[in-house]
Parts: sequence; structure tokens; C-alpha cells
Amino acid sequence: MKIFVINPGSTSTKIALFIDEKPVWVAGAHHTADDLSEFHHVNEQYEYRKDFILRLLSEADIPLDFDAVIARGGLLKPTPGGVYAINEQMRHDLLNARMEHACNLGALIADEIARECHCPAYIADPEVVDELQPAARLTGIPEIERISIFHALNSKAVSRKYAASIGKHYEELNLIVVHLGGGISVGAHCKGRVIDVNNALNGEGPFSPERAGTIPGDQLAELCFSGKYTLKQVKKMLNGKGGLTAHLGMNDVVTIARKASEGEEPYKGVLDAMLYTVAKQVGAMYVTLRGQADAIILTGGIAHSDYCVAVLREQIDYLAPVVLMPGEDEMGSLAYNALGALKGELPLQVYRPE
Repeated sequence: MKIFVINPGSTSTKIALFIDEKPVWVAGAHHTADDLSEFHHVNEQYEYRKDFILRLLSEADIPLDFDAVIARGGLLKPTPGGVYAINEQMRHDLLNARMEHACNLGALIADEIARECHCPAYIADPEVVDELQPAARLTGIPEIERISIFHALNSKAVSRKYAASIGKHYEELNLIVVHLGGGISVGAHCKGRVIDVNNALNGEGPFSPERAGTIPGDQLAELCFSGKYTLKQVKKMLNGKGGLTAHLGMNDVVTIARKASEGEEPYKGVLDAMLYTVAKQVGAMYVTLRGQADAIILTGGIAHSDYCVAVLREQIDYLAPVVLMPGEDEMGSLAYNALGALKGELPLQVYRPE
């Protein structure tokens, strides 16, 4: 099966051609600030991004002849996980999305290319996958409800791959999946559904290389009304300039972990504190699964760090077997989902948000 994968990021566009699960051609580029400066809204980048993709295909002499096109899911309305055929409701919601990001363009471009080569167009497990159990939604303030935003694509893909490796189906297992990246999400996967997970985007759970995680509410309120910071500045503290970046002035975990392994402060103290918050979140998800966890999967880029994995293992390995599946292979995960849909091994979902 020839599967074409599209993954637009805020400053990059990545594409790849897979034959089944094997990548046979990978391309893409970083888009400079000058390239994007003429666009005032991400939707205005549609033709620019599409033409960029078509030009790379043409330069590589790759015809528009695919069995499926799949894109990174955008910031849609909350929806259960799975593989989705792109439909008109999805197109409408991406064009009118409340949250602006280039990933919203992926499905739109995939749909147009798929129409030209008469094949299906899909997305899979967008960041807004929402399978939270009712008790996980409420907070102590009725106006504030917990939101499910996490690394759904990679978390679901590694879960399915792990299940297959032990001769099981994802829907048979209870898993705690720890995605360790610029943001950190820790989810309780109960028989194929993520019934609880921290909001890894804008202020909940562990702190991470760039995000603040959960902050004491009273102190955050005082900070917000201190007159020192604007709303935009406070939001940047929560997502972008929080976590390791705020404490150490860098988000390079490779360098920080090397210094920590040598006992150098403040690097060791801050990194160990971050990993402590991760371990606490694992414990919370263990309670969510009522102590019935088949495995704890460590994934994402930081899972390549021997130091970080060792520190985490010491704190969590008595709960369940710890499985290491490092990295974040978004392109491979998308191809995996498309192939599963084409073969009928993964059911095709219909995007129909409430």
C-alpha cells in the first residue's frame, strides 16, 4: 500500500511516502519567519503549504498515485481517538478552529490531494482526543472544566505496538503512557480509552522542558493580578517559557541530563524535581486504573535519556513493568494508522462532534 503522510508544524512541513509501514521517501523543510511573515492567519498559508508539498513531489518524480493520504490531525472539537475519514464537518471545523495552528491545514491539504488521486484521506488521533471519564472532567470551580489535550497520536500508536508485541490488542490492556517531550503527558489507557490525562498544553500535571505544569492556584492568581505581567506573558510562562526553560534558561534535556549525571547544580536538582512531578502523575494514573496497570510505557524524546529513565524507574517500577519505547515517530504512527484502516484492522471513525 502506498501511503502519503503530511505533517505541518508551526514552522515546518514534513512529508513522507510509505510502502506499508516502511518509509521510502522523506522530505520537508523549515519555513523561515520571512517565509511566513506575509500571512496574518494560519488559514492564509494553505496555498503556500500545498504548493510546497506538490513541488517536492514533482521534484522527486513521485506521481499523485496513492492508496491513502493521511495528515496530522488538527485542533478540532473534542472527539474520541481513532482513524477518521476527512469529511465536510471536519473541514468546516478546521477552517473555523478556535485554536490557530498550522496542523489545522494538514487534513485540508490531504483531502485535496486525495481527491486528485481518487483515494481516501484520513487523520488519526488528533491532539484533542477526548475519552475522559465523567469524574475526570470536573474541578472545584464550575466554570472551569478539565480539557483533554495530550500527545494522542504517539501515545495511542506506541500502545498498539506494545500490545501487538505481546500478542494482545490495545483494547485488552490497561496502560499508563508517559510521553516525555517539550510537553509531558501521562495518560491512563483503560481498555483502549484514555479515561484520564493531564492537559499537556497549557498548565496541568508535571512541569516539563517548556511548560509550567500544575501551579498553586492562590499564588498564580496573585501573580496574574500583581500588575507585573500581561495575560499574554502569563500564558507564555505556562506554555513556552516555563519548566526547565524558566529555571535553567534552556530546554536542552541532553545537556541538562549530562550536567545532572555529574551532580552539577542547579541542573540536577531541577531535572530531578521535574521527574518527581512525572512520577507523581504516574501514581495518580495508577489510582485511576485502580491498581490494574499491565505496563507503564515511557515514550517521547526524553525517553532516550538514560539518566531520566533511570531516575523515573526508581520511583515507579514497583507499580507495573516499565517499557521503554523512546522517540516520537509521528510520520510512522500516521502511516501505521492509515495502513490499519486500509486493511480493515482499525475501524474507521466518523467525525461528528456533539
